[in-house]
Formats: sequence, C-alpha cells, structure tokens
Amino acid sequence: MAKSNSNKLDPQYTKLLQDILDNGVEKEDRTGTGTLSVFGRQIRHKMSDGFPLLTTKKMPFKTIATELLWFLRGDTNIKFLVDNNCHIWDGDAYKAYDKWNDDANNTSPFGPVPKLSKENYIKAIGLDEDFARKFGELGPIYGYQWRHWGEWATIENPKRIIKPGLDQIQQLIQDLKANPDSRRLMVTAWNPSELDRMTLPPCHYGFQVYTRKLSSEERLREYERRGYTKNVDPLDWVPERAISLMWNQRSVDTFLGLPFNIASYGLLLEIIATAVNMIPDELIGNLGDVHLYKNHIEQAKEQIGRRYTPEERTSQLVMAMGIDAYQNAVSELMPFGGGMSEYYDWHEIPYFTREPYALPRLNINTEFWPTESGECGVGPLDAVAVFNGFKDDNFCKCLLEEDLQLGNYKSHPHIKAPLSN
Repeated sequence: MAKSNSNKLDPQYTKLLQDILDNGVEKEDRTGTGTLSVFGRQIRHKMSDGFPLLTTKKMPFKTIATELLWFLRGDTNIKFLVDNNCHIWDGDAYKAYDKWNDDANNTSPFGPVPKLSKENYIKAIGLDEDFARKFGELGPIYGYQWRHWGEWATIENPKRIIKPGLDQIQQLIQDLKANPDSRRLMVTAWNPSELDRMTLPPCHYGFQVYTRKLSSEERLREYERRGYTKNVDPLDWVPERAISLMWNQRSVDTFLGLPFNIASYGLLLEIIATAVNMIPDELIGNLGDVHLYKNHIEQAKEQIGRRYTPEERTSQLVMAMGIDAYQNAVSELMPFGGGMSEYYDWHEIPYFTREPYALPRLNINTEFWPTESGECGVGPLDAVAVFNGFKDDNFCKCLLEEDLQLGNYKSHPHIKAPLSN
C-alpha cells in the first residue's frame, strides 16, 4: 500500500480525532446524543498536494459536489438534492416537516400536513413538484444567504420576490476581478435576524479569499506541471495570481461533517480559481466547537487505525506473494541470515491499518463554460456568467456528470456512522 508524503491532510485529520479522544470534555447537545468536545482548532492544506478528499475512509465526491452546487444556486429546497441522489439534508428537512404534524395549532401556511414516514416524505419530494415546493423548504440557509442576502419573498411562493437581495457570490467574483488585493473578499451565511427562520443555523458560517501574485519561478513550475509544449513564452500561458480560501465554522461534527466541509470548500476554491484564472493555493479551516458524537467514538478509533502485528503483516505478504513463492523466499534467505524486508517493501505491505493513500487530482473541464467572447472555449471565462450558470439545471447536470473529474482516488473502505439531527 503506497504511502504518499504529500498527503498531509489525512494525518492532520486523524491527529484531530485523537486530540478529541485525548482532550475532549463531555458536553450535552441539541440532538441529545452527547459529545466529546475541544475548542479552537485549525486545518491547513496546500492544494498543490492534491484535492483534499480524505483517503483513510471512502468519501462520496459526487454527493459533496451536489451539495456545493445547491448552495451556489441559491437553492434552499431539498428537491434538487433528492433529484441528484444527495440525501445529507433529508433528516433536517423531515424533522422540520414532522413538527407540523405535531403542531396542534397547525401553523403550516399550506393547511393540513399529510402524515408521512421519512421514506415516503422523500419519495414525495422527488415525485411531486407541488409537494416539494410546499414542504421541501429549509428556510434562508446557506444558499439563500450566499446569493439572496436580505431578500424577502412570500412563504407560499419563494420565487415571488418582494424585496431584492444581495448576491454575495456575484459581488465576490466582481471584486476579485476588479481589486484582487482587497481585504474584503468575504461571504457570510450568518444572518442573526433570520436564524429563527432557518431549519438549521449555519455551522460553517463564512469564508474569505486571499490572492497574491505568483513569482516567475512559481509560474514556470506551474507551466511544467501543466505539460505545456507550445513554442511560446511560458508566462503567457500561466495565471499571474494564486488564490487561497479560509472558512470559519462554529460547530464541527468531526467524524461525519468535517470531511465533507474540507472537500466542499476545496472544491469551491478550485471552481473560483478556474473562473477567475488563478492558481488554487491554500485551504484553511478555522474550527470552533470541534466535537465527536459519543456514537462516533469507535468509528473514529477505526479511522485513526492501529499498527499491524508482525503476524498480520506476514499474513498479508503471504497473500500478496502466494504461499509457494513466500516459502521459497524464506528458504533462500534463511541460510544467509537474511530478512524479508525487501519483499515487504516491494509488495507495499502497510505498517498501519489505515495508512493514507496519495490524494486524488481534480480536473475541471471548462469546454462549455461561458466566456467573455460569448463563444465557449474561446478566450477568458466570464466568471460572473459561470456562477450564474449554476442556477441552470442542465449546466449543473453537466458539471456533476462530466465537468468535475476526480482522478486517481484510492481510499480505505467507508466507515458507517449514524447522523445526529
């Protein structure tokens, strides 16, 4: 099993899990599950080391990408998620829906609420447009704040706008193009005046981007990395600036949520960088209440892993070589007092149960993205048009099925854990 020195993300993450196990204090929480919690931690990742998708357990990249596109659409209805087989918000949506069933005063603006199981509720969201419009809304959560800050619409029809809002994503892209050295390149989802209308207040509540000029040496290295062979000045073919992203998070479900958050903001950084023609540089997460739910403790220990016993490593080598070849090698080496270390190295027999693999690489196909020339594939991308394009279902479908291409992702098996809503 190949261990990559460039993958510093998995060791950071498993060290954080161990930190919580060693130093966490017991706290109660809104779900009633109970947690072990520490306060004030940070994750840092160089994007040049690879796309930040953990390898010490299998991660669902398409699910992560679908949720991010949902945010970027400004969408707050789970129908888009359900239609694209993304179910991470099902529990929160159903919890809000089921409250109306228990409400003796029937405060639903749509009259009596049909009593449905969670499974049938999700089916109804996928099959019935009118039902989804009425009962699939989560309130003014992430996407609403990112793209419609301060906007007011009718409860019965969220598309009927009473007061226009501020599109923070569009403002960010325009500012990046006009003044990339600005210290105000920020987007926030924490709107105190609307928290009571949200099904779940934002856990990751804001992000900031930062750009800098690349040195000539950095641009030449990027030219070589991209494999350009044209007989032109390399500096004409490589972006001039690097861009980093830092997100802030008040509450961190470290086992289930944080791996999604890391990859999601990594993907957001990659998309922004592509749209404004910059090189993704550093991804940073500032984490507040960093906790493990008590029903995730054994899963965390499994992901941290343990050292294999000599007997276990021998068994793996026998499986890799075949019993006859192994016995022949032992008999050849024994008269000389030699060991089997070279065989262990050759067959990449791991020392630990969850040694990290090399991080994957992300390729973004922009062949059909809108450009400033108006012709796809010709000239610089029209960054504002790109982000407005996320509101189009067909554009999102192409992104999910063709344009976001994750390569060389190798991971350990998925570790199942319950979600606390």
